[in-house]
Amino acid sequence: MIGRRIRARSRVHRAATGIARRGRSVGRRLARSWRRSLQLRVVVSTLTLSLIVILILGFVLSSQITDRMLEAKVAAATEEIDRARGTVDRILGAADSTSALENRLEAAKSALVDPTTDGQTGNSAGAFEPVVIVPGSGPSPETSAGPVRDIPDSLRTFVQAGKVSYQYGSVPGPDGAIVPALIVGSPAGSDISPIELYLIFPLIAEQRTLTLVQGILLTGGIVLLGLLTAISLLVARQVVLPVRYASRIAERFADGRLTERMPVHGEDDIARLAVSFNDMAENLSRQIAQLEEYGNLQKRFTSDVSHELRTPLTTVRMAADLIYDNRDDLDPVLRRSAELMTNELDRFEALLADLLEISRHDAGVAELAAEKLDLRACVRGAVATVEHLIGEAGSHLILDLPDEPVVAEVDPRRVERVLRNLLANALDHGEGEPVLLRLRADDNAVAVVVCDEGIGLRPGEEKLVFNRFWRADPSRMRRSGGTGLGLAISMEDALLHHGKLEAWGAPGEGACFRLTLPRVLGHRLTGSPLSLHTRVPRGIAKAPAPLPEGESLP
Repeated sequence: MIGRRIRARSRVHRAATGIARRGRSVGRRLARSWRRSLQLRVVVSTLTLSLIVILILGFVLSSQITDRMLEAKVAAATEEIDRARGTVDRILGAADSTSALENRLEAAKSALVDPTTDGQTGNSAGAFEPVVIVPGSGPSPETSAGPVRDIPDSLRTFVQAGKVSYQYGSVPGPDGAIVPALIVGSPAGSDISPIELYLIFPLIAEQRTLTLVQGILLTGGIVLLGLLTAISLLVARQVVLPVRYASRIAERFADGRLTERMPVHGEDDIARLAVSFNDMAENLSRQIAQLEEYGNLQKRFTSDVSHELRTPLTTVRMAADLIYDNRDDLDPVLRRSAELMTNELDRFEALLADLLEISRHDAGVAELAAEKLDLRACVRGAVATVEHLIGEAGSHLILDLPDEPVVAEVDPRRVERVLRNLLANALDHGEGEPVLLRLRADDNAVAVVVCDEGIGLRPGEEKLVFNRFWRADPSRMRRSGGTGLGLAISMEDALLHHGKLEAWGAPGEGACFRLTLPRVLGHRLTGSPLSLHTRVPRGIAKAPAPLPEGESLP
């Protein structure tokens, strides 16, 4: 028994959970449709406003009709009670004074009910029920004719004060059901003093008329709301369809289909929008074509010039090496000139190599020679390459590497070049402060940060640093002899690995560069093991870590 109850509760819980889940799903779909559909918002807004207007109009009309009907009923009832008061006075005055009071009141009540008593064939107020009351005096009890229980005490108070008054109430109907009624009271004069006269007018006919009117108003409102729905759908469709078509044309144009154009029909606002869009698309297509042609010419020029310079540079290099090897036989001025020429040729060769690398990236022919290896070897290789710059800059390198291997699928030559460029850039702009290089990894990615405490970056420069030949301060000397293309090539190498290279900095607080690569080539990055806002630890200074004995760079 207990097991069946538990299973039943479990089924109920699963059913309730399923209903709640479906409700949330429906709510999300409706919210998404509301956000994405202009036609739905227009139609719903139109219907909501129309419904509010119809409700207000129906309420006002119903109230006005009700008020007019009741005003006419009260006027007719007032006239009727004036006639009834005269009839009561005459009947009671002509009755035999020796007859019982109850009989005289019943005779007066019967005369009021009979429409032919005064030669009247009917009245505009409709059917009514008369009540005649003689209040008690001293030991004499109250005497009445008619349903006294239906007369409210508050109305009797006004009538006993000598006022003609009326009040709305509820009385039993012909079938026993409670119906609304108008009760009019007036004092009557006769030899029996005082007398209270009341006429009860059931409002059954008025209620039916009001119900009929409200039904007509409701039906008319529903029909009007349906017509407004159809009209709003038609109007919204006429406006939204061209907008949707224009949106699809714009999406295809943004995807690279530069020949897409909007058809022009008529001379209305949509037609003028189509003409403007087509003119804009034509201008954009022409400018894009010009920029593509210019970019291709620029890439081809860079590649051709770089290749053409290799032959004369080789010849000049051979001559410069010959002079440099025999510099001891030269006078000091010529010896210094030979050394300067050799240094500048080294820089020229590095610039030419970078230009060739950039041209390969631009042409889309750069390839990865990826392999699985320990990234700590790439870090140590990059550190060994820039080791001489550390002493020249008067700085210290803080090398923070994990104790366990950090294996990833990368191109070691390109990763080492990225790290070398980042370290050289940090030493150039680190103002002699310590530089931090930290390597970390998680299950999906590896990350390396290179941070300094130098001049930092101004807002917006974190994107500009990866532009070709961009320098924050053109007058600043490069200790590393860089070409201005290192960070641009590093960005291309990171993208080639499906990774990211990011920068952060603030004036006077230094800069931090973060390289994040997937551990498996081609996998999508979802985060980074290191924060981009890493700062250099205080009070720590480590010498560059040499390569382990017998370990060679990849």
